[in-house]
Amino acid sequence: MRRFGSGIKPLILATMIFVALALVGCAGGEQKKEKKEAATPAAAEKVTLKLAMDADPVSLDPHVQLSGGMLQYSHLVFDPLVRWTQDMKFEPRLAESWEQIDPLTMRFHLRKDVKFHSGNPFTADDVVYTLERLKKSVDYKGLFEPFETAKAIDEHTVDLITKKPYGLVMAMATYIFPMDKKFYEGKDEIVKSGPSFANEHESGTGKYVVASREQGVKMVLSRFADYWDTKTGNVDEIVLTPIKNDASRVAALLSGDVDFIMPVPPTDLERIRNTEGLKLTTLPGARIITFQMNQNRKEEFKNAKVRQAMVYAVDNPGIVKKIMKGFATAAGQQGPKGYAGYVAELTPRYDIEKAKQLMKDAGYENGFECTMIAPNNRYVNDEKIAEAVVGMLSKIGIKVNLKTMPKAQYWDQFDAQVADIQMIGWHSDTEDSANFSEFLTMCPSKETGYGQYNSGNYCNPEVDALVVASQSETDTAKRGEQLQKVERLLYEDAAFIPLHWQNLAWASKDNMNTEAVVNTMNFPYFGDLVIK
Repeated sequence: MRRFGSGIKPLILATMIFVALALVGCAGGEQKKEKKEAATPAAAEKVTLKLAMDADPVSLDPHVQLSGGMLQYSHLVFDPLVRWTQDMKFEPRLAESWEQIDPLTMRFHLRKDVKFHSGNPFTADDVVYTLERLKKSVDYKGLFEPFETAKAIDEHTVDLITKKPYGLVMAMATYIFPMDKKFYEGKDEIVKSGPSFANEHESGTGKYVVASREQGVKMVLSRFADYWDTKTGNVDEIVLTPIKNDASRVAALLSGDVDFIMPVPPTDLERIRNTEGLKLTTLPGARIITFQMNQNRKEEFKNAKVRQAMVYAVDNPGIVKKIMKGFATAAGQQGPKGYAGYVAELTPRYDIEKAKQLMKDAGYENGFECTMIAPNNRYVNDEKIAEAVVGMLSKIGIKVNLKTMPKAQYWDQFDAQVADIQMIGWHSDTEDSANFSEFLTMCPSKETGYGQYNSGNYCNPEVDALVVASQSETDTAKRGEQLQKVERLLYEDAAFIPLHWQNLAWASKDNMNTEAVVNTMNFPYFGDLVIK
């Protein structure tokens, strides 16, 4: 009995102890698990913007081409000294503040907490280096012709010095995206086509780093960990897919394959506006779409009556109504209403009978044959517009042989002036009338850079003198009169064929602040985009 009794008690006690320890162990395990989960929160999901545009940047070098596509790229990967706000004022970026020191000098005080993607610190020397590089760029040379130099005062202070008083210094500062001197210097040749270090490598101060790039297929941009502006949007990654075809780009948005598209073809504006889960954002545009007539290639184009006949033959109000679906404004001059040079009476002048009479007066009643090139993915409906103009010119006996191509190939052909008539669109770099003439209608000059995109080789010394005089004219009214005289001269001379000012449209999913990041320059500030 004693043995039996004395044996069962230790067993029961041992069992109770085991169970208690097990329970304690389980409880401790749960507590440890809870502590572990509390100490290691789930990683935040990466926010990706799937962006579709009509084309991707042609290079990683921001100075290789003065175009909307390259400036859109620059605002992603680099940062300007200042930038435009939606109400057309200037806001600080790499420059925190600025002051006019004397009539020729604007001083910029730079941020001290900025790094390039390479890790190099941003200093005034980078601004000096960048301005000198801009003045060497074939495309930017004319834009920066009024500037004498940039001078570093100290590590974070720089002066921009002009040759004479110049009222557009701040506007020009929006085009100075400082480049990393230590990264590029010595291997920074500006090559428009073909291999170069800057075409294939970047070191900007922008919010995004180029993580990968396959030209014409896809570009991936990743958030720069050391970006100076911590108060911007929440997009960590941008996947940019070029989709040339308008219908395919819209289909990608409707199917959910992409989140944001630009541009939106006029034919799909209402469809997107009425689609649940999407939103359409539009703004009036100031980009003029034109055709230039090359007087060096075609003898007939030296005759002002022939040029006038061609302008009268083109039904640009009809193009706006039928092809642009009303999403543009027919133009008779370069600068739109609101610009200093705008002249109300210089309206579109479609009149086919007058066009025929002008051809007869010029001695070309039977017409002639010529060539034309146009892009097929740069401007809204560019190919359709070119085809329509070919048909219109045929009515006055001008047979036009048209060739269209993607913009990645187009600009090399445009620069080489391979055709008698070439399409060109232009948004004023300075939001000012003079800029149109500086690039599109002043006498082409390799020395000054003026007329860089004047493939018509139109040249009127009076126009040039007025534009140059306007640069240093500080009396607003007098300057406006000078630029209005320029527009009248160009109108009378039929220096180019004006089509319309192209409106702007972007489409996106409705969970983002699209309306807050777009602007009339068509450089969306994607770094400020918030996706909910």
